[in-house]
Amino acid sequence: MLGRATYLVLLAGCVLVTLPLELVLGARVYARPRRWLAACAPVLVAFTLWDYLAIRRGHWSYDPRHLSGVRLLGVLPLEELLFFVVVPTCVLLTYEAVGRVLRGSGGLESEAGTQAAGGHAQPSGSPPVNRRGRPQR
Repeated sequence: MLGRATYLVLLAGCVLVTLPLELVLGARVYARPRRWLAACAPVLVAFTLWDYLAIRRGHWSYDPRHLSGVRLLGVLPLEELLFFVVVPTCVLLTYEAVGRVLRGSGGLESEAGTQAAGGHAQPSGSPPVNRRGRPQR
């Protein structure tokens, strides 16, 4: 149906569907590029290498009817590389937006409250605890 643009259109759809999470719910993934890069770079590197090796060894391939035809390193479809950027970004957007909504509704401790608890969330109504988990005096 979409021909050589199929994979690219699907990736664009993923970006468009999750964009309101940044703009409306304030996920702040795009607003913190260093954190985004720290989260996505390992995925990009590991899975690009994995895909490259699997394609070179003939373990799998991609239907050229659904690809742009641009290949990196001679074998890796551009769309596959973009997949390793787009999908983790969409996951981060979803994770951050859900956390933001739950924190706003009282469903999760605020980030400040979590940090004050030594990095561990406390059940609401519990007395403050020190780093060893003992009640503060």
